[in-house]
Amino acid sequence: MTEVCIIYDKVRFEEKALYEKAQKKGVKAQIVDGKTLTITTDSKKKDFALGDVILQRSVSHYRGLYLTACLEFLGFKVINKFQVGETCGNKLITSLVLAKNKVPTPKTQFAFAAESALETINKTGFPIVLKPIVGSWGRGVFPLRDSEVASMIVEMREEDDSPLSRIYYVQEMINRPPRDIRCIVVGDHVVTAIYRYSAENEWRTNVARGGKAELAPITKELEDLALKAAKAVGGGILGVDMMEDKDRGLIVHEVNNTVEFHGAASVSENDIPGAIIEYAVKIARK
Repeated sequence: MTEVCIIYDKVRFEEKALYEKAQKKGVKAQIVDGKTLTITTDSKKKDFALGDVILQRSVSHYRGLYLTACLEFLGFKVINKFQVGETCGNKLITSLVLAKNKVPTPKTQFAFAAESALETINKTGFPIVLKPIVGSWGRGVFPLRDSEVASMIVEMREEDDSPLSRIYYVQEMINRPPRDIRCIVVGDHVVTAIYRYSAENEWRTNVARGGKAELAPITKELEDLALKAAKAVGGGILGVDMMEDKDRGLIVHEVNNTVEFHGAASVSENDIPGAIIEYAVKIARK
């Protein structure tokens, strides 16, 4: 019998739903705290009873990423692969990969010092969006509406101890409705799509920030674009986020590696955790 191992560092709705769904489908499953694992260069796969395939569900980007590298070193099949996690976990790399694969995205500029960042921002004009290259749930994302605010945010970034704060990811403000679209892609299928509406007095659409979820139709255009974006970053189980540009149509602004689906599951007519477990079993049997 195929065994699925769910690795976590914080048990959320998603991890519970995946474990329970595996049980209901008669799939052997275990749930393991990644913080308890210690791996060395001398470790062997047989030293770890982690099943036939691993669903990497760590909340911490870096913990999940480097634990995946170690698990792949041992010979485990991990969803998603290290390369996928590395690409999706860095907005700059994601933007480059999407552009290289001709996936429509917002116009994005990169600067590597405060002076050049401010020059880029002021030259492009306002409003404009400044994002950290690593981060989730909309943290550190700022809409810049004038040069004074831009200078203040850049100065704040320069005082941050993280070297990643010195890398500036500057993106156009998309003329869109007050929502975006989250597509849950599992392998070669778009399992569900939802509109995410901004909460009151909040421009970001993250459900984690109080945004509202509503079922969205999976049109041929949306399906093709979601699958193209997922393939570009390496495939697997992904959250492809899109915006509806009033002039250009659908554009992809982010692809999420350890995708949360609580909000989507609350409105979806499809079985998201079930599709994920079935995909994991399929990968294990390859």
